[in-house]
Amino acid sequence: MSIHENLLGGPPPTHLPDDPEPRELLANGTAPADVAAKYPTSSLAWAQLADEAYERGSVVESYAYARTGYHRGLDSLRRGGWKGHGPVPWEHEPNRGFLRALHGLARAAQAIGEQEEYERCSQFLKDSSPAAAQTLG
Repeated sequence: MSIHENLLGGPPPTHLPDDPEPRELLANGTAPADVAAKYPTSSLAWAQLADEAYERGSVVESYAYARTGYHRGLDSLRRGGWKGHGPVPWEHEPNRGFLRALHGLARAAQAIGEQEEYERCSQFLKDSSPAAAQTLG
């Protein structure tokens, strides 16, 4: 147990298992749509699709991609023992796909005027990983 857990009694951080293949394909320039098709459980591929759609002004498409990555990430977190709350550290690279998808969902929700969803996702990101919230903006 970490000092944080001992002092505050909170749940331990969740560290998703490493899935290097999609990350390596994306890093080497493979199109995110191709990676998502080959690895549909990869939150990172969906998050990257969401980012690309948002950057070109396709906000609804970005929302859909981000929501897919978010739900795929929730599935992985639950399989990893996550009970619906607790830290999901940005510092653990395999967590970044989920955190990026969560950020993308908040961003797209705000852009389409879905304020409640924006606030919920933004708070969830801050609660899960203050470092991710700060890094992703």
